[in-house]
Amino acid sequence: MSGFVSFVSSGPGDPELLTLRAADRIRAAEVILFDDLASGPILALAAAGADLVGVGKRAGRPSARQDHVNRLLVDYAATGARVVRLKSGDCGMFGRLEEEIIACRAAGVGFEIVPGVTSAMAAAAAAGIPLTRRLTARRVQFVTGHDVTGALPEDLNLDALADLTATTVVFMGKRTFAELARRLQGAGLPPDTPALLAESVSTPAQKLVRGTLGSMAALIAAEAGDGPALILLGPLLDDR
Repeated sequence: MSGFVSFVSSGPGDPELLTLRAADRIRAAEVILFDDLASGPILALAAAGADLVGVGKRAGRPSARQDHVNRLLVDYAATGARVVRLKSGDCGMFGRLEEEIIACRAAGVGFEIVPGVTSAMAAAAAAGIPLTRRLTARRVQFVTGHDVTGALPEDLNLDALADLTATTVVFMGKRTFAELARRLQGAGLPPDTPALLAESVSTPAQKLVRGTLGSMAALIAAEAGDGPALILLGPLLDDR
């Protein structure tokens, strides 16, 4: 098949956080299939004649089916087009990249993966903190806050998530955080463990809310908007 797919990471939203390769692929694309969170000013880099196709998924909203997205990738590549699949953050992080790679391989479509700045790194940078800290935060773990049904996953490793010497980043966890906090406290993570809500990171709507494991659920209910968000937990947040 003569077409080619570039899985491009758009970063957390600020076009200045795109890699040079990501910007190059966007400019050269004849077709861009983009997520909701990978649109906005980043799409201004697209060529004037490029086809822009929204295929985003947002919790609680009408969303493109994954099999439909897979089919679009293959069908556009079959025309010989240079296709960009534009994903938010780093495309390999909770972005259903594997399903789309499998579809390309099955159809004989060539592809590449362009890595990018994941929102976890951007959130820490925006808050002016490191994700690791010598002696007190030796490990970083990323976890999703919901499963395919939108509920908190039942197979979370609570012992690992309650590790006092780890930094934990919860993706897509606003709606389920109250339950997660309850389970983490039951697994031994103290309620005064520092927590940070980072919403719409790197965009004009950015919001950073500091609290604790015990207080964050109430803070989310009172202060969070409808933008994409992360919750960070761990000893690295002790510096106020």
